[in-house]
Amino acid sequence: MSSMGFRDVERAVDVMLGVLRPQCDADWSVPAGSLEWDCRATAVHVAHDLIAYAGQVAAQPADAYLPFDLAVRPQAGPREVLSVVEACGSLLARSLAAADPRMRAWHWGPCDVSGFAAMGVAEALLHTHDITQGLAVPWLPPASLSAAVLRRLFPDAPSGEPARVLLWCTGRGDLAGRTRVESWQWKAALSG
Repeated sequence: MSSMGFRDVERAVDVMLGVLRPQCDADWSVPAGSLEWDCRATAVHVAHDLIAYAGQVAAQPADAYLPFDLAVRPQAGPREVLSVVEACGSLLARSLAAADPRMRAWHWGPCDVSGFAAMGVAEALLHTHDITQGLAVPWLPPASLSAAVLRRLFPDAPSGEPARVLLWCTGRGDLAGRTRVESWQWKAALSG
């Protein structure tokens, strides 16, 4: 199992912001790739998941997610939404950096620091891809971060170009010789 940490989250959020900030004047009301959400809602979703993961790491609940949600004001445009993503990513990174490596918190079972870091990275990379698809910006997630996410969350993933394999594992792309994935779930919780 691959160990991921706070620096991976920081890097993934930096990548997301670097790709999407130049697109802030585009129409973010278009669908984000194949998702039902528009691009703005997809970015808000990333911020929500990052803060939810930070809450789990900080509070370490053993059997459920904390009962809170992130609300981004409806009038906030893409630039402001990305600032929220940046803040939530920083909160997750700081929570992970401060966490005891033996920490366990609930995500459909006991999940460790590496699992929460990998999920944060995956959310940023995958949804950046969705948004770039909606905005017609050619982009693939970085290979090194994609490979790390695959090792931690998709240990049974086939070999191949890491970004393409990650997109295939999550139903976002085709992979030669493989049936398109229609339903998927990553393995963040530790077994045993």
